Amino acid sequence: MRVCFRSSVQPELLEEYRRRHAAVWPEMLTALKDAGWNNYSLFLDDDGLLIGYLECDDFDAVRARMALTDVNARWQAEMATLFRGSDVPPDEGFRVLDEVFNLDGQLAAAAGGNADAAAEL
Repeated sequence: MRVCFRSSVQPELLEEYRRRHAAVWPEMLTALKDAGWNNYSLFLDDDGLLIGYLECDDFDAVRARMALTDVNARWQAEMATLFRGSDVPPDEGFRVLDEVFNLDGQLAAAAGGNADAAAEL
């Protein structure tokens, strides 16, 4: 499944957010991959809007697997001060967005192709 989420970084802390993500801890990178966070990217706008995208088997499951790791707890604690409304760990404050269009799915449906691809929408 594809997952897109949004969050909000404090605008005055954008450079610090970028700095920390330019060199994510190797242990955190490995934990994300091992937990099933595939093709994971983050996009940051100048107003603090943060958009994340990943592909995974089950979003709740990959989040639960990360929650079991010590490195995730440490990373979330380090990042918490950079987010607006940091009363919850950043990875618990994600707002998942609904997918309303997928080019491959619609092309397959238009061609009478894979019904499963079209059903993902």
